[in-house]
Amino acid sequence: MEGELVRLRAYEPSDIGAVMKWVNDPEVTQHLEAFVAPVSRLAEERWLETAALGTDPNHRIFAIETLGGEYLGGIDLRNIAWLDRKAELGIAIGNKSYWGKGYGTDATRVALRFAFDMLNLNRIWLRVHEDNPRAIACYGKCGFQREGLLRQDHFARGEYRDVIIMGLLRSEFPG
Repeated sequence: MEGELVRLRAYEPSDIGAVMKWVNDPEVTQHLEAFVAPVSRLAEERWLETAALGTDPNHRIFAIETLGGEYLGGIDLRNIAWLDRKAELGIAIGNKSYWGKGYGTDATRVALRFAFDMLNLNRIWLRVHEDNPRAIACYGKCGFQREGLLRQDHFARGEYRDVIIMGLLRSEFPG
């Protein structure tokens, strides 16, 4: 699945080297709740194997790469509720040299097209930390609207932070 800048593809075991370059970088993982402590190569290899197999029908996980084939990070649709036709979106651009250049926005748009056009979902929602303006701007460009606030929902770097809930309906997606 391709956008203007990126391609979404299945993870492969050979991605482990690229993943390990950023998975323990606190600057990259500061807004990723799953990364509270350092991750071992073995743990990441097992996660990568599970992602590559794609056996969970309620979770679609993709690697993000440039159109030239350079691995950038990952994006997923999780907690897919087939009856309600909704899912939660998560994204991480691990390669910091691509931050702020539209790659995350393009990857998000590609994932949304997949969610709405291929999976026939009606609603995509996400959580974003209040102190992540780059992500908030990305989601706004993709059409997400702020729906709520979880006050002091996330503890990071010694203090509690608010988490913003954003959502997008198929009828609102600009394409």
